[in-house]
Amino acid sequence: MDRPLRVIQWTTGNIGRRSLHAILGRPDMELVGVYAHGADKVGKDAADLGGWPAPTGILATDDVEALLALGADACCYNPLWPSVDELCALLGSGVNVCTSAAWITGGKQTPEDRARIEQACETGRTSIFGSGAHPGMTNMVAMVLSGSCERVDELRITESVDCSTYESAETQRAMGFSLDPETPGLAESVRRESEVFAESAAMMADAIGVTLDRMSFDVEFTAATGDSDLGFMTIPAGTVGGVMGYHRGWVGDRNVVSVGFNWTMGEHTVPPKPLQHGHVIQVFGVPNMRTVLHCLPPKDWSEGFMDLGMSYTAMPVTNAVPYVVAAEPGIVTLADLPPVTGRVAAAG
Repeated sequence: MDRPLRVIQWTTGNIGRRSLHAILGRPDMELVGVYAHGADKVGKDAADLGGWPAPTGILATDDVEALLALGADACCYNPLWPSVDELCALLGSGVNVCTSAAWITGGKQTPEDRARIEQACETGRTSIFGSGAHPGMTNMVAMVLSGSCERVDELRITESVDCSTYESAETQRAMGFSLDPETPGLAESVRRESEVFAESAAMMADAIGVTLDRMSFDVEFTAATGDSDLGFMTIPAGTVGGVMGYHRGWVGDRNVVSVGFNWTMGEHTVPPKPLQHGHVIQVFGVPNMRTVLHCLPPKDWSEGFMDLGMSYTAMPVTNAVPYVVAAEPGIVTLADLPPVTGRVAAAG
């Protein structure tokens, strides 16, 4: 385009503030609005919410109608969970959406809600795209690796990480941490909470030309051997301190795609297999392909490791804005877009 893309930042939490900072640093994007989820952020300058050195004059608001009236090209939508009403309002008003909010294909939505979103895309001539680090970037790498194979038998991705610096007790308990491993229905609860991984597995299967017969989920809980006080929550001895689960796609009796996580919390957990930090991405076939992605800080990084992880999650979404604005209307995935790339920072 011959002008910067006009972008709204929706929420400024762990991921959203990273997205906000990146938008302000890109000459091909213009920040035009910020949605504040909490009343304490309403009226604050975007610079204060995104860690930008100079005031921007853009004040955060919870007035959705005012944001929709801005005529933005796109919205970086970063709440923890998506709101169908919010998504339909944005898409239907002509705002393309790039999101990290547990969205890859919309497969988790009910048929009725998915139809609403598709209709909003048609009305606004807009697209919605979901990504992140995992799922998201890891799926792209797996699909690219498969391009080196004459035959693909299985794509498998495992995220291995110590989550104890991610200060969200609500999120961690939803994944089973600090609960009795024998809690009735715990495995099903974790399946539901992590269902976006199943969406990414199905997306990869579709990209390599496979029609899945079914999806399954398996999980193993590891009990903590001692008490861990993480500040924002505690992991008592005997409660869940490690969770390893896989969403798997099947063709007949063949497991052809697997997307999983091997997470620990605290110092007193021995996972069921050695915890290799990072994302292990494997393609089994002819030939076998394997790579490990590590998210590492640059020399001048002064913030915490989890802050780096939040940036890693936000950037595949923020950097996708130009590609999603240019895409055909509807729900688009990594399989539909050209490779999403970052940008070289301006000198000075």
